[in-house]
Amino acid sequence: METRGIEQMFDFQRLPSDGLILLLLLLYSPVGLCLMLLRIFIGVHIFLVSCALPDSFVRRFIVRVMCSVLGLHVKQNNLRLRDKNVKLYVSNHITQFDHNIINLLTSCHTPLLEGPSGFVCWARGFMELGTVTGSRAELAQTLRGYCSVPEALPLLLFPEEDTTNGRAGLLKFSSWPFSVADAVQPVALRVKRPFIAVNVTESSWLTELLWTFFVPFTVYQVRWLPPVQRQDEESHQEFANRVQELLATEIGIVSTQITKADKAEHIKRKRHTVSHTTHLDLGARPRTAAQGFLGSSTGAEDPRVVRMAHQVKEVLPDVPLSVITRDLLQTNCVDTTITNLLESTEQYHTEPAEAAPSGPSQPLTSTTPSVPAPPPNLKPPAKSFGKSPADRHMSLQERKAALYDYARRRYIEKHGLDLEEDS
Repeated sequence: METRGIEQMFDFQRLPSDGLILLLLLLYSPVGLCLMLLRIFIGVHIFLVSCALPDSFVRRFIVRVMCSVLGLHVKQNNLRLRDKNVKLYVSNHITQFDHNIINLLTSCHTPLLEGPSGFVCWARGFMELGTVTGSRAELAQTLRGYCSVPEALPLLLFPEEDTTNGRAGLLKFSSWPFSVADAVQPVALRVKRPFIAVNVTESSWLTELLWTFFVPFTVYQVRWLPPVQRQDEESHQEFANRVQELLATEIGIVSTQITKADKAEHIKRKRHTVSHTTHLDLGARPRTAAQGFLGSSTGAEDPRVVRMAHQVKEVLPDVPLSVITRDLLQTNCVDTTITNLLESTEQYHTEPAEAAPSGPSQPLTSTTPSVPAPPPNLKPPAKSFGKSPADRHMSLQERKAALYDYARRRYIEKHGLDLEEDS
């Protein structure tokens, strides 16, 4: 599959990327919505008129004038080159309404190759082929039988079998349409509209119709080329390639070997890439957060760290356990952590009383005689501003020393340590 230029052959987003045009489209939106609602009402009447009138020049003229109210303006060039004896027209494919536009200029039939049959098929202007659901060879044989009837209207086929944006290149022409007749008349088609793309991949015909009613106008330019006859000993594929080159030269684009299947494969890959990128973008942040949480909780779940954290918590009950654990992971020492927390100026919210720890985190009961309770004057001063002059006279260093001494004595008393050995 040719990847060079395939992105330029199709429009994957409808709205423009230019900021100025996008701003103009935003300002036009209220007018466009009103136009769309009005044109839907008018379009129903145009459909009824086209169904009521018989196929003739008068009907085509009336419907063409009424379609201009819907914003569909059709221009044709080189009308004198159109051959009424040719039974097969071939054209490049840009929008899902190309056959309706050409049918406004001359009577022709376009067989429905894909999609549901019935009322929708008839309302869209396609010709149903009945029970023909086989291969393209069987379809070509049926169409050859249709063209053999002298009174039959010409056929309009699109050898690309799928739409492009009409600005970069033509899809490779299939050979089966050129096996229907030995003489074909090429029709070069160009489509232009302001603000938005004329066609977007994987968009339904109903969506395209609503956008057509939304924009101010859509200009279809139809140019008739001289009929082309298949040469002797020329295969159908060679005949198709020759007509493809003629159309590409007339439109001013390149003739590629990219097929309809290549387009479908490219769209499939592009859809998979977009979904994979979106999945990575959505999953990146939760996955990083989870990794950070696991990394920080590895040390916090260590039984030794948990035991030391509870020891510090018993000495400093007002400090949250998470703050104690975080400091212990850095110091790995109970005394150093107590000193750091006492010297810290950070304010903590008082935690509710926790149940006594069980298991390995519960301190072992010692048989060493307990140390007498510390005298009342060793209790650390209150954190609030002192009421008496003596309390207010105590310096910051004295308060730190008193707090540290009080915490040390409580720790020794709690674990039954010898005061003389510890000092």
